[in-house]
Amino acid sequence: MTEARSPQPTVGGFTLWRVFWRSLFLQAAWNPKGMQNLGFAYALYPALAELYPEPERLQEATERHLCCFNTHPYAAAAILGGAIYHEERIARGEEPPEAVNLFKGSLMGPLAALGDGFFWFSLRPAAGAFAALMSLLVGLWGPVVYLAGYNAVHLALRARFFVAGHRLGDEVVSAIAASRLPFFGERLRGLAAASAGAVAGLASLSFPRAHGAWAVLGAWGLFAAAYVLLAKGASPYALAYGAAALALFLGLVF
Repeated sequence: MTEARSPQPTVGGFTLWRVFWRSLFLQAAWNPKGMQNLGFAYALYPALAELYPEPERLQEATERHLCCFNTHPYAAAAILGGAIYHEERIARGEEPPEAVNLFKGSLMGPLAALGDGFFWFSLRPAAGAFAALMSLLVGLWGPVVYLAGYNAVHLALRARFFVAGHRLGDEVVSAIAASRLPFFGERLRGLAAASAGAVAGLASLSFPRAHGAWAVLGAWGLFAAAYVLLAKGASPYALAYGAAALALFLGLVF
């Protein structure tokens, strides 16, 4: 009789769901020394416990994920899924333990830049400006529009990156590139500018009649000037701070 082989170490579907759920709290234990390392290890722990039932191997696997880790918290889902991919191979003896940290270190910086550019500087301003516009049109439903739209996009991308990381390992880079986040980020910034201009125009209509005509012309003139300056490479932050200062000045004067 041939000896029955033990099943190859893999992580089950329910455990993957637990890891993804825990990843939503990645920054809850942020610290100056390891940054997101505790949150990463906490999220990954159910998978490690399933792969390494022996206490000594489980401790060793957990400790190698306590090194410094820091990237965009949403894009980290791709690294987390990839870490499970590599830990499965380490548990099967197909890779050395160092492979998983080499994978993590190679993606932290690029995904931090990509995530900041799309989520912080594109999606969040677009969702906020569009929700502000909706608040003028539908009242208190505006914040609901913001929460629903923003979270639908960011949670869907987190889940997609996590699944791709676990399925593809190092090849997750190709899946992230196929998402074309820089392209869609540019479109979202255009949506933010258009929504902000519409907010200025609609808000100006509620000004007192004595200033109504001038307010409308001024608001749309500023919108046109901001659009031209952005097209010529002006800093969006300088324009935003300038607009805030102008609004404060006009509020004090009028």
